[in-house]
Amino acid sequence: MSKNILGALCMVASVTFFALMDVLVKVTHDYAVGEILFFRALFGFIPIFFLIPKKRLKNFYKTKRWGLHFYRSLFGAIAMAAIFIALRNLQLAEVTAMTFAGPVFVTLLSIFFLNEKVRAKRWSAVGLGFFGVLFISGPGFESMNYYYIFPIIFCIGFAAVCIFIRKLTLYGESVWLIAFYFTLTSGLFGLATIPFGGWLMPSINDFILLVLIGIFGSVANLLLTQSYKLAEVSLTTPLKYLSLVFAIVFGFFIFQEIPSTWTIFGSLLIVISSLIIFTREHSLKKPVIMPRQQ
Repeated sequence: MSKNILGALCMVASVTFFALMDVLVKVTHDYAVGEILFFRALFGFIPIFFLIPKKRLKNFYKTKRWGLHFYRSLFGAIAMAAIFIALRNLQLAEVTAMTFAGPVFVTLLSIFFLNEKVRAKRWSAVGLGFFGVLFISGPGFESMNYYYIFPIIFCIGFAAVCIFIRKLTLYGESVWLIAFYFTLTSGLFGLATIPFGGWLMPSINDFILLVLIGIFGSVANLLLTQSYKLAEVSLTTPLKYLSLVFAIVFGFFIFQEIPSTWTIFGSLLIVISSLIIFTREHSLKKPVIMPRQQ
């Protein structure tokens, strides 16, 4: 089997695991977001430890880039909390579509923090992406549903994460080490919410669901990374939009959600926008922006 086919399969599997995690986050809405974060982190460690080389088991945590790891992990934890809040209060399709706008914010932050030059093609993609977000969230803001701000917070956090991951990668930090510190910080972030209340002792069935949230999220991230390592970005990138199909199907059959015309049209604009940016990034042979790192 060729690397391209393996990479494509990894992308499809990653999208599937993310979609299942989203459903479980929505199903476990009775539990505090901080508690969900904690379980996502605690059981998300399991797949990560399988990647640590045997020769690094005793000192796998050592790094000289504490500051970069801290900021990458902090923004990642904030982004993950924001997307969990959004999933509980908005339609699956709406949240999934708006997360596709992440590369738009990465492009903007790259101007300020990486001194990148953005030309007309990418500026047009940025404009399309923002129009897409407005089409999806506009009616919600008019009806005073401010939960639409949380997918935007996710996108900003995601953009910051991408900037710090690019820098960490340049310093030779491994994928599993970056994932480890992000997971550790997310868990501590979740634990810090205990004084605010809302934590519940889960039933056996709910405990299984919380464990699966952690495993599914971690496996999805690792498969996403592996997909981009194995296959050409031009092949794998379009496959990630299967997550919107999953969101519409799961939303309809599990939560009786029907996407509005605004959501469908805004989704198309965001998909076109991110495809333009991905194509441009690939032509410039720059590091791939990986959506939905949770």
